[in-house]
Amino acid sequence: MKAFILTEPTGPAGLQATELPTPTLAAGQVLLRVKAISINPVDVKTTEGKALYGSLNEQSPLIPGWDVAGVIEAVAPDVTTFRPGDQAFGMINFPGHGQAYAELVAAPAAHLVRKAANISFAEAAAATLAPLTAWQGLVTRAQVQAGQRVLVHAAAGGVGHYAVQLAKHLGAHVIGTASGGKVDFVRGLGADEVIDYQQQPFEQAIAPVDVVLDTVAGDTQLRSLNVLKPGGQLVSILGLTPDTPARAAERNVTAQGMLVNSNEAGMQQVADLLASGALRSHVSLTVPFAELPKALEQVQTGHTQGKVVVTL
Repeated sequence: MKAFILTEPTGPAGLQATELPTPTLAAGQVLLRVKAISINPVDVKTTEGKALYGSLNEQSPLIPGWDVAGVIEAVAPDVTTFRPGDQAFGMINFPGHGQAYAELVAAPAAHLVRKAANISFAEAAAATLAPLTAWQGLVTRAQVQAGQRVLVHAAAGGVGHYAVQLAKHLGAHVIGTASGGKVDFVRGLGADEVIDYQQQPFEQAIAPVDVVLDTVAGDTQLRSLNVLKPGGQLVSILGLTPDTPARAAERNVTAQGMLVNSNEAGMQQVADLLASGALRSHVSLTVPFAELPKALEQVQTGHTQGKVVVTL
């Protein structure tokens, strides 16, 4: 099979196309012929020697990537949930060695869910790490309830554009921050209010909120504590700054960092919402497999609207 391996932690330039043997299946695994791969900021950071690189750099070969959609080619003898020919998608082994940048992936069956016929492979691959992060942040961690006010930062981005839709589905009043050119896009996702952070500080433009989903960190995270109601919650997908816990305690709010993990139950919820149309993937760019490093270069800019997907 063809695959991209990371030969040195120099970013997209460190990826090298190569030929590798077809993976062998262990217990509980299926062999997936990949049709689409989704690219995330964590992919880029890992290729740069940051993020998860420290826990993966002894893998040989190191095949990056976690988000896939494709067709089941074979199943281990103990797998009963899938059979050859089934179409499936998921986030593989995150935060471990996903090995998704390949034509074939040996994946735990428990990390995959069935793809509905009305969803393309590209839309399905996009709807993996990003919406699962939004789900685990808003539902598992913050336990968002109908009628609450939810602020989503970088609402036009990968996680953000799903988080807006999910919070709206949960019955929340949703506020998103975005740069000027993306305001209409975020409004089209269902946001009740959209703040152009280039025009005014978001904390001067909104009334207090119950929940903040922080996808930016840094100064934005600290300023977000000021817009939380007493007892409100901040959930950051990038971890907490050193000053955040003390500031949160002073304001009588809670703050927690999170790292998404491969979770079948949450992934099935995402799949159901995707199939029903309650959740939509916005794929702003598709790149052929041979040009996969270009997809990482786009995500590396930090200005991607929605998702970037590699197709096979």
